[in-house]
Amino acid sequence: MAETSQPEIIQEAARHLLSANYVMAMTGAGISVESGIPPFRGPGGLWTKYGEPPMNGYELFLQDPKKAWEERLSPSGPSKEIWQTLGTAEPNAGHTALVELENMGVLRSMITQNVDNLHRRAGSQHLIEIHGNYTLVRCIACNSRFPGAEVPLHQLPPECPNCSGILKSDTVSFGEPIPQDAIERCYSEAQLCDCMIVAGTSATVYPAAGFPIAVSQKGGTLIEVNLYESELTPLCTLSLRGTSASILSQLVEAVKAQRA
Repeated sequence: MAETSQPEIIQEAARHLLSANYVMAMTGAGISVESGIPPFRGPGGLWTKYGEPPMNGYELFLQDPKKAWEERLSPSGPSKEIWQTLGTAEPNAGHTALVELENMGVLRSMITQNVDNLHRRAGSQHLIEIHGNYTLVRCIACNSRFPGAEVPLHQLPPECPNCSGILKSDTVSFGEPIPQDAIERCYSEAQLCDCMIVAGTSATVYPAAGFPIAVSQKGGTLIEVNLYESELTPLCTLSLRGTSASILSQLVEAVKAQRA
């Protein structure tokens, strides 16, 4: 039997997207790397370069939130590098392709493990940032979120204007529970999903990794977009090899063509 070509797989993926009742996407570091943001692990990764951060980051924050805020305002080492990179990164064609699918009414919602704000900047509306957003700060008591640039810093740590709780970066620290509002939205959306695009993620970090597995276990379609095979590949209905920018853009064009 002849091997199915990538263009044929893209056409088949487009058919799945158009026939599904509720399409979601889940994105990870791979789509951010295409915007020049280094990954944490692996070759060129920040942790490879600087060493892994403490696994009890949230506990350290709670012990001395003032110190944590001082380090945030005067970053060094890997923190300084990542802040500088995030400040200059721009959304790529993968981000804009997902926005197109959303605007077409095909993509209903998206979970991202990325904290870089690029999906928002590209225009994604129905977005769940499961690990937070680096431009926001969040109250650890009531989960209210505020633009970081608008938070008064005359006292550290700053207090929540809604409940006087402690504010911290919205990005989820090691040892910190995923905010309840975010995780509940993920579960409720995943229950509706019968087709999921998994782009730029090896799907090994939980709880995010559990959502595509849950979709697969209930008989849904998984469409993987990745440069390499992942632990999720054996569960996928279709696997597309290449960058998110290239593959997702081709997928959008195939959806448009099949709709015409």
